[in-house]
Amino acid sequence: MCSTLAVWAITFGLAPHVVADGAVPKQWYLDAMHASEMWKVSTGEGIKVAVVDSGVNPDTPSLRGQVLSQDVPTSAAYGATKDYNGHGTTMAELIAGTGRGGGLEGLAPGAKIIPVRVALSQLKDAAELKLTLSVSAGIRAAADTDAKIINMSFGGSDMEPDVENAVRYAESKGKLLFAATGNGGGSKGDFLEFPAAYPGVVSVAAADESGTVAKFSQSGDYVDLASPGLKIPAWCDATFQEYCKGEGTSQASAIASASAALIWSAHPSWTANQVLRVMIETASRTWDKNTTNKFLGHGLIRPRLVLEQRDINPGPPDVDPLSGDSVAGGAAASGRPGSGAAKGPAPQDPAPKAAADAKPVGGSGQLWGAVGIGAGVLVIGGGALAVLRARRRRT
Repeated sequence: MCSTLAVWAITFGLAPHVVADGAVPKQWYLDAMHASEMWKVSTGEGIKVAVVDSGVNPDTPSLRGQVLSQDVPTSAAYGATKDYNGHGTTMAELIAGTGRGGGLEGLAPGAKIIPVRVALSQLKDAAELKLTLSVSAGIRAAADTDAKIINMSFGGSDMEPDVENAVRYAESKGKLLFAATGNGGGSKGDFLEFPAAYPGVVSVAAADESGTVAKFSQSGDYVDLASPGLKIPAWCDATFQEYCKGEGTSQASAIASASAALIWSAHPSWTANQVLRVMIETASRTWDKNTTNKFLGHGLIRPRLVLEQRDINPGPPDVDPLSGDSVAGGAAASGRPGSGAAKGPAPQDPAPKAAADAKPVGGSGQLWGAVGIGAGVLVIGGGALAVLRARRRRT
C-alpha cells in the first residue's frame, strides 16, 4: 500500500473557486445532454455504480437514500461512508444525486452508489491510512459487489502490477470501468495516466460546452471518450458546507459512468462490451469513425442517441469493442497496452475539438445530445470497431 499512497492522486483539476453565496452553479450539461428527455426513458434505475474514491458521505441532501452502505464488502467497510476530502461524495452526486436540498443533480438519479474508500495521496492521517484499502484492494472489493459500473476518478503516472491485476479481475467479472485521463495536459506535457491507461479501463477526457477539450485534460493514444468536465460544481472540502466551481477529468469520468448507467438500465440484458460499444458508436466526432483523436478519443458521449433507439443493435456481447479481443465474462476493455507494452502519446491531431457536424441549436447543445444522426452511424452490429486498436491489445 505504501507505494500506492505515493502515486495515486485525485484529479479534481484546477483549484476550485468558492461560490460566494453557497449556491450551486448551473449544471450546464444536463440541458446540453437533454437529461430531462432521457429521464423519460431511463434514470439509471436498477444499476449500481461503485465509486472507488475518498469515501462517500451518504448524508448530503442529494445522496440521502442513494448510497448502499449495506452493499459494501466487509473488507472495504472501514470509512466507506466517511469522505476525507469531499471528492468521492462529489463523484457520487454527479452520478446519482437527486438534487434535493440544492444539491447536485446526478445524470442517473435512479442509480445507486456503492462506496469504496481507498487511500489516495490526500489522505494524511496515519491511523486511517493503516485501515483504508489500497487502490488495488479497493478495485477488487468493488468487483466483488453487484455493481455493474466502477468509477475511478483518480490516477497517477506509475504503473503498478497489483492495480493492473485488480483491473483485470474486475474486467473478468463483467464490470465496466471508467477512469479520468488526468489533469496534467497542456504545458505540463502528455504522459500516460493510470488506471486510465490499463487494458480494461475506459479513459475519459474532459470537454466544455462547445465540445473543445480542456487544456488540462491529458491526451494520447489511451484516451477513449470525452465527457463534460468544465464549470461543474464540486464540494469544497469534507465539511460539506458549500460547493465550489470545479473542473477536471474526475467529473468527466463520473458523468460518463452515469451515462453508462442510463443505457444499462434501459437494456439490462446487455454486457459491459455492448454498453461501451453503443457509447462509442454514438459519440459525436468530426473524424472518421475508424480512427481516434488524441484529445477526445472516439468523441463526445451522447447517451440520448442510444436511449431513443430502442431496437439498437449493440453487437456481440463478448467482444471488446476497441481491440476486437474476445473477453471472458463479456467484460468491457479498452485494449490499451499492458505493463509490458505502454505507449506514449499519439501523434498530434489537427484539432482538439469534436462534432462540428452537430452544431448547437438555440444553445441547447446538439453537440452533446443531438436529436438524430445518420442511419449509418447507428448500425452497430458490424465489425468496424474490431480492428480499431489492435495495436493496443493486451499483452
